[in-house]
Amino acid sequence: MTSTTRTHVTTSPGAGAAAPREVRVAVIGSGFAGLAMGITLRQRGETDFVLLERADDVGGTWRDNTYPGAACDVQSHLYSYSFAPNPDWPRSYSEQPEIQAYLQATADRYGVRAHCAFGAEVTAARWDDDARRWQVRTTAGEFRAQVLVSAAGALADPAYPDIPGLETFEGTVMHSARWDSSHDVSGEKVAVIGTGASAVQIVPAIQPQVESIAVYQRTPAWVVPRTDHPVKPWARRLYRLVPGLQRALRGVLYASREFLVIGLAKRRAFLKPVGRLARAHLHRQVRDPRLRAALTPDYTIGCKRILISNDWFPAVSAPNAELVTAGIAEIRPRSIVTRDGVERPTDTLVLATGFHVTDLPIAERIRGRDGRSLAEVWADGMVSNRSTTVAGFPNLFLLVGPNVGVGHTSMVYMIESQVAYVDDALRTMDAEGLAVLETTPQAQEAYRALIARKSRGTVWLGGGCASWYLDEHGHNTTLWPDFTFRFRKLTRALDRENYVGIPAGAPVREQEEAA
Repeated sequence: MTSTTRTHVTTSPGAGAAAPREVRVAVIGSGFAGLAMGITLRQRGETDFVLLERADDVGGTWRDNTYPGAACDVQSHLYSYSFAPNPDWPRSYSEQPEIQAYLQATADRYGVRAHCAFGAEVTAARWDDDARRWQVRTTAGEFRAQVLVSAAGALADPAYPDIPGLETFEGTVMHSARWDSSHDVSGEKVAVIGTGASAVQIVPAIQPQVESIAVYQRTPAWVVPRTDHPVKPWARRLYRLVPGLQRALRGVLYASREFLVIGLAKRRAFLKPVGRLARAHLHRQVRDPRLRAALTPDYTIGCKRILISNDWFPAVSAPNAELVTAGIAEIRPRSIVTRDGVERPTDTLVLATGFHVTDLPIAERIRGRDGRSLAEVWADGMVSNRSTTVAGFPNLFLLVGPNVGVGHTSMVYMIESQVAYVDDALRTMDAEGLAVLETTPQAQEAYRALIARKSRGTVWLGGGCASWYLDEHGHNTTLWPDFTFRFRKLTRALDRENYVGIPAGAPVREQEEAA
Protein backbone atom coordinates (compact mmCIF):
# COMPACT_ATOMS: atom_id res chain seq x y z
CA MET A 1 0.00 0.00 0.00
CA THR A 2 1.36 3.38 -0.95
CA SER A 3 1.82 5.76 1.97
CA THR A 4 2.82 8.96 0.22
CA THR A 5 1.35 11.99 2.00
CA ARG A 6 -0.76 14.21 -0.21
CA THR A 7 -1.20 17.93 0.27
CA HIS A 8 -4.12 20.31 -0.09
CA VAL A 9 -4.70 21.11 -3.77
CA THR A 10 -6.24 24.30 -5.12
CA THR A 11 -5.04 24.22 -8.70
CA SER A 12 -6.68 26.45 -11.27
CA PRO A 13 -8.64 25.33 -14.34
CA GLY A 14 -5.60 26.17 -16.42
CA ALA A 15 -3.61 23.33 -14.87
CA GLY A 16 -5.06 20.76 -17.29
CA ALA A 17 -1.84 20.68 -19.38
CA ALA A 18 0.18 19.20 -16.50
CA ALA A 19 0.89 15.47 -16.27
CA PRO A 20 -1.93 13.51 -14.61
CA ARG A 21 -1.57 13.15 -10.89
CA GLU A 22 -1.34 9.51 -9.80
CA VAL A 23 -3.38 8.40 -6.78
CA ARG A 24 -4.59 5.08 -5.55
CA VAL A 25 -8.14 6.27 -4.77
CA ALA A 26 -10.02 9.23 -6.23
CA VAL A 27 -13.26 10.18 -4.47
CA ILE A 28 -15.79 12.44 -6.22
CA GLY A 29 -17.40 14.82 -3.73
CA SER A 30 -16.82 15.96 -0.15
CA GLY A 31 -20.26 15.81 1.42
CA PHE A 32 -21.26 13.33 4.11
CA ALA A 33 -20.39 10.36 1.87
CA GLY A 34 -17.09 11.64 0.48
CA LEU A 35 -15.82 12.72 3.89
CA ALA A 36 -16.82 9.40 5.45
CA MET A 37 -14.87 7.57 2.75
CA GLY A 38 -11.84 9.81 3.23
CA ILE A 39 -11.92 9.44 7.01
CA THR A 40 -12.15 5.65 6.74
CA LEU A 41 -9.15 5.57 4.43
CA ARG A 42 -7.16 7.77 6.78
CA GLN A 43 -8.06 5.70 9.82
CA ARG A 44 -6.52 2.56 8.35
CA GLY A 45 -3.38 4.29 7.13
CA GLU A 46 -4.23 4.92 3.47
CA THR A 47 -2.95 8.36 2.50
CA ASP A 48 -2.71 8.04 -1.28
CA PHE A 49 -6.13 9.43 -2.11
CA VAL A 50 -7.82 12.65 -3.18
CA LEU A 51 -11.31 14.08 -2.77
CA LEU A 52 -12.30 15.86 -5.97
CA GLU A 53 -14.61 18.72 -5.01
CA ARG A 54 -16.07 21.13 -7.55
CA ALA A 55 -16.76 23.84 -4.95
CA ASP A 56 -14.36 25.69 -2.66
CA ASP A 57 -15.24 23.90 0.57
CA VAL A 58 -16.47 20.59 1.92
CA GLY A 59 -20.11 19.98 2.80
CA GLY A 60 -21.96 18.87 -0.33
CA THR A 61 -25.70 19.39 0.01
CA TRP A 62 -25.27 21.27 3.28
CA ARG A 63 -22.80 23.67 1.71
CA ASP A 64 -24.98 24.35 -1.34
CA ASN A 65 -28.45 24.62 0.18
CA THR A 66 -28.34 27.94 2.00
CA TYR A 67 -31.93 29.01 1.39
CA PRO A 68 -33.85 30.65 4.25
CA GLY A 69 -35.09 28.09 6.75
CA ALA A 70 -32.86 25.25 5.51
CA ALA A 71 -32.76 22.52 8.15
CA CYS A 72 -32.65 18.75 8.52
CA ASP A 73 -35.76 16.64 9.07
CA VAL A 74 -33.86 13.99 11.05
CA GLN A 75 -32.74 14.59 14.62
CA SER A 76 -29.16 15.84 14.98
CA HIS A 77 -28.00 12.98 17.20
CA LEU A 78 -28.92 10.55 14.43
CA TYR A 79 -28.05 12.72 11.43
CA SER A 80 -24.32 12.71 12.17
CA TYR A 81 -21.44 10.26 12.01
CA SER A 82 -21.59 7.45 14.55
CA PHE A 83 -17.82 7.79 15.04
CA ALA A 84 -17.98 11.58 15.51
CA PRO A 85 -20.84 12.44 17.85
CA ASN A 86 -21.39 16.11 18.54
CA PRO A 87 -22.49 16.84 22.11
CA ASP A 88 -22.99 20.52 21.29
CA TRP A 89 -25.91 20.41 18.87
CA PRO A 90 -27.95 23.50 19.79
CA ARG A 91 -31.30 22.03 18.70
CA SER A 92 -32.88 18.63 18.37
CA TYR A 93 -33.17 19.27 14.61
CA SER A 94 -30.21 21.21 13.29
CA GLU A 95 -30.25 23.99 10.73
CA GLN A 96 -28.01 24.21 7.68
CA PRO A 97 -25.24 26.40 9.15
CA GLU A 98 -24.84 24.04 12.12
CA ILE A 99 -24.61 20.93 9.94
CA GLN A 100 -22.16 22.59 7.57
CA ALA A 101 -20.01 23.68 10.52
CA TYR A 102 -20.08 20.10 11.83
CA LEU A 103 -18.86 18.73 8.48
CA GLN A 104 -16.11 21.33 8.27
CA ALA A 105 -14.96 20.59 11.82
CA THR A 106 -15.06 16.83 11.21
CA ALA A 107 -13.00 17.17 8.02
CA ASP A 108 -10.38 19.11 9.96
CA ARG A 109 -10.47 16.81 12.99
CA TYR A 110 -9.72 13.72 10.89
CA GLY A 111 -7.21 15.38 8.56
CA VAL A 112 -9.25 14.92 5.39
CA ARG A 113 -9.19 18.52 4.21
CA ALA A 114 -5.52 18.07 3.29
CA HIS A 115 -6.65 15.50 0.70
CA CYS A 116 -9.20 17.77 -0.95
CA ALA A 117 -8.73 19.20 -4.43
CA PHE A 118 -11.13 22.15 -4.49
CA GLY A 119 -12.37 23.63 -7.74
CA ALA A 120 -11.98 20.18 -9.29
CA GLU A 121 -15.27 19.35 -10.97
CA VAL A 122 -15.14 15.98 -12.67
CA THR A 123 -15.95 16.45 -16.36
CA ALA A 124 -15.10 12.92 -17.51
CA ALA A 125 -13.88 9.62 -16.08
CA ARG A 126 -12.93 6.69 -18.32
CA TRP A 127 -11.62 3.25 -17.47
CA ASP A 128 -8.35 2.41 -19.23
CA ASP A 129 -8.23 -1.37 -19.60
CA ASP A 130 -4.56 -1.50 -20.59
CA ALA A 131 -3.34 0.69 -17.74
CA ARG A 132 -5.99 -0.67 -15.34
CA ARG A 133 -6.57 2.84 -14.16
CA TRP A 134 -9.35 5.39 -14.15
CA GLN A 135 -8.50 8.43 -16.25
CA VAL A 136 -10.27 11.32 -14.53
CA ARG A 137 -10.48 14.75 -16.12
CA THR A 138 -11.39 17.70 -13.91
CA THR A 139 -11.44 21.47 -14.09
CA ALA A 140 -8.30 21.40 -11.92
CA GLY A 141 -6.30 19.00 -14.06
CA GLU A 142 -6.18 15.28 -14.74
CA PHE A 143 -5.86 12.37 -12.34
CA ARG A 144 -5.13 8.66 -12.75
CA ALA A 145 -6.53 6.39 -10.06
CA GLN A 146 -6.62 2.67 -9.47
CA VAL A 147 -9.97 3.06 -7.72
CA LEU A 148 -12.73 5.60 -8.34
CA VAL A 149 -15.39 6.26 -5.69
CA SER A 150 -18.35 8.42 -6.71
CA ALA A 151 -19.79 10.20 -3.69
CA ALA A 152 -21.48 12.85 -5.80
CA GLY A 153 -24.83 12.17 -4.14
CA ALA A 154 -28.41 12.28 -5.35
CA LEU A 155 -29.11 15.81 -4.10
CA ALA A 156 -26.25 17.47 -5.95
CA ASP A 157 -27.66 18.73 -9.24
CA PRO A 158 -30.82 20.88 -9.28
CA ALA A 159 -33.70 19.92 -11.55
CA TYR A 160 -35.26 22.83 -13.43
CA PRO A 161 -38.87 22.67 -14.59
CA ASP A 162 -39.79 22.62 -18.27
CA ILE A 163 -42.24 25.53 -18.32
CA PRO A 164 -42.90 27.58 -21.46
CA GLY A 165 -41.39 31.06 -21.18
CA LEU A 166 -39.18 30.39 -18.16
CA GLU A 167 -36.14 31.71 -20.03
CA THR A 168 -37.97 34.97 -20.81
CA PHE A 169 -38.59 35.92 -17.18
CA GLU A 170 -36.97 39.29 -16.46
CA GLY A 171 -37.14 39.20 -12.69
CA THR A 172 -34.92 37.19 -10.35
CA VAL A 173 -34.93 33.38 -10.69
CA MET A 174 -33.44 31.23 -7.95
CA HIS A 175 -33.41 27.47 -7.48
CA SER A 176 -33.64 26.48 -3.83
CA ALA A 177 -30.23 24.79 -4.11
CA ARG A 178 -28.63 27.87 -5.66
CA TRP A 179 -30.00 30.58 -3.40
CA ASP A 180 -28.78 34.12 -3.99
CA SER A 181 -28.37 35.53 -0.50
CA SER A 182 -27.53 38.97 -1.92
CA HIS A 183 -31.06 39.32 -3.28
CA ASP A 184 -33.55 40.83 -0.84
CA VAL A 185 -37.13 39.64 -1.37
CA SER A 186 -38.58 42.13 1.10
CA GLY A 187 -41.61 43.90 -0.32
CA GLU A 188 -41.59 41.81 -3.50
CA LYS A 189 -44.21 39.69 -5.22
CA VAL A 190 -42.69 36.21 -4.93
CA ALA A 191 -43.71 32.99 -6.64
CA VAL A 192 -42.60 29.59 -5.31
CA ILE A 193 -42.96 26.62 -7.63
CA GLY A 194 -43.15 23.37 -5.70
CA THR A 195 -44.43 22.24 -2.32
CA GLY A 196 -41.81 19.69 -1.32
CA ALA A 197 -39.25 19.57 1.46
CA SER A 198 -37.44 22.78 0.43
CA ALA A 199 -40.61 24.79 -0.16
CA VAL A 200 -42.08 24.00 3.26
CA GLN A 201 -38.99 25.60 4.79
CA ILE A 202 -38.55 28.53 2.39
CA VAL A 203 -42.14 29.78 2.35
CA PRO A 204 -42.51 30.26 6.13
CA ALA A 205 -39.08 31.91 6.28
CA ILE A 206 -39.82 34.59 3.67
CA GLN A 207 -43.61 34.98 3.87
CA PRO A 208 -43.50 37.65 6.62
CA GLN A 209 -41.08 39.77 4.54
CA VAL A 210 -42.71 39.80 1.12
CA GLU A 211 -45.62 41.82 -0.24
CA SER A 212 -47.24 38.67 -1.57
CA ILE A 213 -46.30 35.05 -2.08
CA ALA A 214 -47.95 32.68 -4.54
CA VAL A 215 -47.21 29.01 -3.95
CA TYR A 216 -47.75 26.86 -7.04
CA GLN A 217 -48.73 23.38 -5.95
CA ARG A 218 -49.00 20.35 -8.19
CA THR A 219 -49.56 17.74 -5.46
CA PRO A 220 -50.13 18.42 -1.75
CA ALA A 221 -47.84 16.78 0.78
CA TRP A 222 -48.54 14.98 4.01
CA VAL A 223 -47.13 17.14 6.81
CA VAL A 224 -46.64 16.16 10.44
CA PRO A 225 -45.59 18.35 13.41
CA ARG A 226 -41.92 19.14 13.90
CA THR A 227 -40.95 18.23 17.47
CA ASP A 228 -38.00 20.60 17.51
CA HIS A 229 -36.63 22.23 20.66
CA PRO A 230 -33.39 23.77 21.95
CA VAL A 231 -30.95 21.44 23.68
CA LYS A 232 -30.44 22.64 27.23
CA PRO A 233 -26.87 23.60 28.26
CA TRP A 234 -26.95 21.04 31.08
CA ALA A 235 -27.81 18.32 28.54
CA ARG A 236 -24.85 19.27 26.38
CA ARG A 237 -22.55 19.12 29.39
CA LEU A 238 -23.95 15.70 30.25
CA TYR A 239 -23.33 14.41 26.71
CA ARG A 240 -19.71 15.54 26.98
CA LEU A 241 -19.25 13.91 30.38
CA VAL A 242 -21.11 10.69 29.55
CA PRO A 243 -20.63 9.93 25.82
CA GLY A 244 -22.52 6.67 26.19
CA LEU A 245 -25.70 8.64 26.93
CA GLN A 246 -25.61 10.28 23.50
CA ARG A 247 -24.98 6.91 21.84
CA ALA A 248 -27.98 5.49 23.70
CA LEU A 249 -30.17 8.38 22.56
CA ARG A 250 -29.00 7.81 18.99
CA GLY A 251 -30.03 4.17 19.32
CA VAL A 252 -33.48 5.10 20.59
CA LEU A 253 -34.01 7.57 17.75
CA TYR A 254 -32.87 4.99 15.21
CA ALA A 255 -35.16 2.28 16.57
CA SER A 256 -38.19 4.58 16.72
CA ARG A 257 -37.75 5.58 13.10
CA GLU A 258 -37.30 1.98 11.94
CA PHE A 259 -40.82 1.21 13.18
CA LEU A 260 -42.10 3.35 10.32
CA VAL A 261 -40.73 0.79 7.85
CA ILE A 262 -43.37 -1.66 9.01
CA GLY A 263 -46.05 0.63 7.60
CA LEU A 264 -44.11 1.79 4.55
CA ALA A 265 -42.92 -1.60 3.34
CA LYS A 266 -44.73 -4.36 5.23
CA ARG A 267 -48.22 -3.65 6.58
CA ARG A 268 -49.82 -0.39 5.47
CA ALA A 269 -52.23 -0.43 8.41
CA PHE A 270 -49.34 0.70 10.63
CA LEU A 271 -49.37 4.03 8.76
CA LYS A 272 -52.88 4.90 9.90
CA PRO A 273 -51.78 6.57 13.17
CA VAL A 274 -49.30 8.71 11.21
CA GLY A 275 -52.04 9.64 8.76
CA ARG A 276 -54.36 10.63 11.60
CA LEU A 277 -51.61 12.76 13.11
CA ALA A 278 -51.08 14.55 9.78
CA ARG A 279 -54.81 15.15 9.28
CA ALA A 280 -55.18 16.52 12.80
CA HIS A 281 -52.21 18.81 12.22
CA LEU A 282 -53.81 20.15 9.02
CA HIS A 283 -57.24 20.64 10.60
CA ARG A 284 -55.76 22.39 13.62
CA GLN A 285 -53.73 24.87 11.58
CA VAL A 286 -55.95 25.53 8.54
CA ARG A 287 -59.45 26.81 9.30
CA ASP A 288 -60.53 27.67 5.75
CA PRO A 289 -62.28 24.53 4.43
CA ARG A 290 -61.45 25.27 0.78
CA LEU A 291 -57.76 25.78 1.50
CA ARG A 292 -57.74 22.73 3.74
CA ALA A 293 -59.23 20.63 0.94
CA ALA A 294 -56.55 21.87 -1.48
CA LEU A 295 -53.84 20.92 1.03
CA THR A 296 -55.24 17.43 1.65
CA PRO A 297 -53.43 14.65 -0.27
CA ASP A 298 -55.45 11.94 -2.00
CA TYR A 299 -52.76 9.27 -1.74
CA THR A 300 -51.53 7.05 1.09
CA ILE A 301 -49.19 8.77 3.51
CA GLY A 302 -45.59 7.77 2.85
CA CYS A 303 -46.09 7.32 -0.90
CA LYS A 304 -44.26 10.64 -1.23
CA ARG A 305 -41.82 12.00 1.29
CA ILE A 306 -43.51 12.84 4.61
CA LEU A 307 -42.69 16.43 5.54
CA ILE A 308 -42.31 17.93 9.00
CA SER A 309 -43.22 21.53 9.76
CA ASN A 310 -45.03 23.64 12.33
CA ASP A 311 -45.18 26.80 10.23
CA TRP A 312 -45.95 25.65 6.67
CA PHE A 313 -49.74 25.69 7.02
CA PRO A 314 -49.82 29.04 8.87
CA ALA A 315 -47.60 30.55 6.15
CA VAL A 316 -49.78 29.47 3.22
CA SER A 317 -52.86 30.56 5.20
CA ALA A 318 -51.50 34.08 5.75
CA PRO A 319 -53.33 37.10 4.22
CA ASN A 320 -50.46 37.81 1.80
CA ALA A 321 -50.19 34.18 0.65
CA GLU A 322 -52.04 32.29 -2.08
CA LEU A 323 -52.00 28.57 -2.82
CA VAL A 324 -52.31 28.12 -6.60
CA THR A 325 -53.41 24.71 -7.88
CA ALA A 326 -54.54 25.51 -11.43
CA GLY A 327 -51.23 24.58 -13.01
CA ILE A 328 -48.85 26.89 -14.87
CA ALA A 329 -49.57 27.56 -18.54
CA GLU A 330 -46.63 29.89 -19.19
CA ILE A 331 -44.20 32.32 -17.66
CA ARG A 332 -44.00 35.83 -19.05
CA PRO A 333 -41.29 38.47 -18.50
CA ARG A 334 -42.94 39.81 -15.33
CA SER A 335 -45.74 37.38 -14.52
CA ILE A 336 -47.00 33.81 -14.36
CA VAL A 337 -50.12 32.69 -16.18
CA THR A 338 -52.03 29.65 -14.97
CA ARG A 339 -54.21 27.34 -17.01
CA ASP A 340 -57.36 29.01 -15.78
CA GLY A 341 -56.22 32.22 -17.50
CA VAL A 342 -55.23 34.13 -14.35
CA GLU A 343 -52.05 36.23 -14.63
CA ARG A 344 -50.13 37.02 -11.45
CA PRO A 345 -47.43 39.75 -11.43
CA THR A 346 -44.13 38.34 -10.15
CA ASP A 347 -40.84 39.94 -9.12
CA THR A 348 -38.91 36.88 -7.94
CA LEU A 349 -39.36 33.26 -8.96
CA VAL A 350 -38.19 30.53 -6.56
CA LEU A 351 -37.82 27.05 -8.06
CA ALA A 352 -38.25 24.47 -5.29
CA THR A 353 -38.28 21.73 -7.89
CA GLY A 354 -35.83 19.21 -6.48
CA PHE A 355 -32.89 17.38 -7.99
CA HIS A 356 -31.85 14.87 -10.64
CA VAL A 357 -32.21 11.70 -8.58
CA THR A 358 -33.07 8.86 -10.97
CA ASP A 359 -30.99 10.40 -13.77
CA LEU A 360 -27.78 11.33 -11.97
CA PRO A 361 -25.73 13.75 -14.11
CA ILE A 362 -22.46 12.19 -12.88
CA ALA A 363 -23.57 8.97 -14.62
CA GLU A 364 -23.16 10.69 -17.99
CA ARG A 365 -19.50 11.42 -17.24
CA ILE A 366 -18.32 7.97 -16.12
CA ARG A 367 -17.49 5.45 -18.87
CA GLY A 368 -16.62 1.82 -18.29
CA ARG A 369 -14.71 -0.91 -20.10
CA ASP A 370 -16.72 -0.85 -23.33
CA GLY A 371 -16.83 2.95 -23.52
CA ARG A 372 -20.48 3.21 -22.53
CA SER A 373 -21.44 5.68 -19.84
CA LEU A 374 -23.28 4.73 -16.68
CA ALA A 375 -26.22 6.72 -18.01
CA GLU A 376 -26.32 4.56 -21.13
CA VAL A 377 -26.08 1.35 -19.12
CA TRP A 378 -28.87 2.65 -16.89
CA ALA A 379 -31.14 3.68 -19.77
CA ASP A 380 -33.74 1.15 -18.59
CA GLY A 381 -33.21 1.94 -14.90
CA MET A 382 -30.34 2.08 -12.44
CA VAL A 383 -28.90 -1.34 -11.58
CA SER A 384 -26.05 -2.38 -9.30
CA ASN A 385 -24.76 -4.96 -6.90
CA ARG A 386 -25.33 -4.00 -3.28
CA SER A 387 -26.17 -0.45 -4.48
CA THR A 388 -22.42 0.08 -4.86
CA THR A 389 -20.86 -1.57 -7.91
CA VAL A 390 -21.85 -1.98 -11.57
CA ALA A 391 -20.79 -4.71 -14.00
CA GLY A 392 -18.54 -3.35 -16.74
CA PHE A 393 -17.11 -0.64 -14.47
CA PRO A 394 -14.05 -2.15 -12.77
CA ASN A 395 -12.77 -0.59 -9.56
CA LEU A 396 -15.72 1.81 -9.43
CA PHE A 397 -17.75 2.19 -6.24
CA LEU A 398 -20.87 4.29 -5.85
CA LEU A 399 -21.88 5.90 -2.56
CA VAL A 400 -25.48 7.11 -2.28
CA GLY A 401 -26.15 5.24 -5.51
CA PRO A 402 -29.16 3.15 -6.60
CA ASN A 403 -31.59 2.02 -3.89
CA VAL A 404 -29.72 3.59 -0.98
CA GLY A 405 -32.24 6.36 -0.33
CA VAL A 406 -34.42 6.32 2.76
CA GLY A 407 -37.63 8.17 3.45
CA HIS A 408 -37.81 7.60 7.18
CA THR A 409 -34.37 7.81 8.80
CA SER A 410 -30.83 9.15 8.57
CA MET A 411 -29.00 8.86 5.26
CA VAL A 412 -25.76 8.88 7.24
CA TYR A 413 -26.54 5.38 8.52
CA MET A 414 -26.74 4.11 4.94
CA ILE A 415 -23.58 5.97 3.95
CA GLU A 416 -21.59 4.39 6.78
CA SER A 417 -22.88 0.97 5.72
CA GLN A 418 -21.70 1.51 2.15
CA VAL A 419 -18.34 2.92 3.19
CA ALA A 420 -17.68 -0.23 5.24
CA TYR A 421 -18.46 -2.31 2.15
CA VAL A 422 -16.10 -0.29 -0.04
CA ASP A 423 -13.40 -0.41 2.61
CA ASP A 424 -13.65 -4.20 2.77
CA ALA A 425 -13.37 -4.33 -1.03
CA LEU A 426 -10.16 -2.28 -0.87
CA ARG A 427 -8.81 -4.51 1.90
CA THR A 428 -9.61 -7.54 -0.25
CA MET A 429 -7.70 -6.05 -3.15
CA ASP A 430 -4.72 -5.46 -0.87
CA ALA A 431 -4.85 -8.94 0.69
CA GLU A 432 -5.12 -10.73 -2.66
CA GLY A 433 -2.84 -8.40 -4.60
CA LEU A 434 -5.57 -7.50 -7.05
CA ALA A 435 -5.26 -4.78 -9.66
CA VAL A 436 -8.90 -5.07 -10.69
CA LEU A 437 -12.12 -5.95 -8.88
CA GLU A 438 -15.44 -6.08 -10.70
CA THR A 439 -18.88 -7.38 -9.87
CA THR A 440 -20.54 -9.93 -12.13
CA PRO A 441 -23.67 -9.27 -14.22
CA GLN A 442 -25.31 -12.22 -12.47
CA ALA A 443 -24.86 -10.62 -9.04
CA GLN A 444 -26.24 -7.38 -10.37
CA GLU A 445 -29.34 -9.07 -11.76
CA ALA A 446 -29.85 -10.96 -8.51
CA TYR A 447 -29.75 -7.70 -6.58
CA ARG A 448 -32.17 -6.08 -9.00
CA ALA A 449 -34.56 -8.99 -8.43
CA LEU A 450 -34.12 -8.62 -4.66
CA ILE A 451 -35.04 -4.93 -4.82
CA ALA A 452 -38.05 -5.65 -7.04
CA ARG A 453 -39.25 -8.37 -4.67
CA LYS A 454 -38.87 -6.19 -1.59
CA SER A 455 -40.56 -3.25 -3.36
CA ARG A 456 -43.73 -5.18 -4.17
CA GLY A 457 -46.55 -4.21 -1.86
CA THR A 458 -44.77 -1.13 -0.49
CA VAL A 459 -46.51 2.21 -0.23
CA TRP A 460 -44.13 3.69 -2.81
CA LEU A 461 -45.43 1.44 -5.58
CA GLY A 462 -49.03 1.09 -4.48
CA GLY A 463 -49.80 4.26 -2.57
CA GLY A 464 -51.52 6.08 -5.43
CA CYS A 465 -48.91 8.74 -6.19
CA ALA A 466 -46.04 9.53 -8.53
CA SER A 467 -42.81 10.57 -6.83
CA TRP A 468 -39.12 11.10 -7.42
CA TYR A 469 -38.61 7.75 -5.70
CA LEU A 470 -39.60 6.05 -8.97
CA ASP A 471 -37.92 6.31 -12.36
CA GLU A 472 -39.66 6.97 -15.68
CA HIS A 473 -40.51 3.29 -15.96
CA GLY A 474 -42.24 3.25 -12.59
CA HIS A 475 -39.50 1.21 -10.95
CA ASN A 476 -38.09 1.86 -7.51
CA THR A 477 -34.43 2.59 -8.25
CA THR A 478 -33.95 5.09 -5.46
CA LEU A 479 -35.12 3.74 -2.09
CA TRP A 480 -33.97 0.81 0.00
CA PRO A 481 -37.35 -0.96 0.48
CA ASP A 482 -36.71 -2.64 3.83
CA PHE A 483 -35.30 -2.12 7.31
CA THR A 484 -31.96 -0.32 7.14
CA PHE A 485 -30.30 -2.79 9.52
CA ARG A 486 -30.83 -5.41 6.80
CA PHE A 487 -28.96 -3.21 4.34
CA ARG A 488 -26.12 -2.93 6.84
CA LYS A 489 -26.01 -6.71 7.21
CA LEU A 490 -25.92 -7.04 3.42
CA THR A 491 -22.99 -4.63 3.12
CA ARG A 492 -21.07 -5.56 6.26
CA ALA A 493 -18.46 -7.39 4.18
CA LEU A 494 -17.66 -7.81 0.51
CA ASP A 495 -19.55 -10.66 -1.13
CA ARG A 496 -16.33 -11.92 -2.71
CA GLU A 497 -18.07 -14.73 -4.59
CA ASN A 498 -19.86 -12.11 -6.69
CA TYR A 499 -16.67 -10.47 -7.93
CA VAL A 500 -14.00 -11.18 -10.51
CA GLY A 501 -10.51 -10.26 -9.34
CA ILE A 502 -7.49 -9.73 -11.61
CA PRO A 503 -4.07 -9.98 -9.94
CA ALA A 504 -1.56 -7.20 -10.43
CA GLY A 505 0.80 -8.08 -13.27
CA ALA A 506 -1.65 -10.43 -14.99
CA PRO A 507 -1.77 -10.03 -18.79
CA VAL A 508 -4.62 -7.98 -20.14
CA ARG A 509 -6.01 -11.02 -21.98
CA GLU A 510 -6.58 -12.73 -18.62
CA GLN A 511 -8.66 -9.76 -17.59
CA GLU A 512 -10.67 -10.02 -20.80
CA GLU A 513 -11.28 -13.73 -20.24
CA ALA A 514 -12.31 -13.14 -16.63
CA ALA A 515 -14.72 -10.42 -17.68
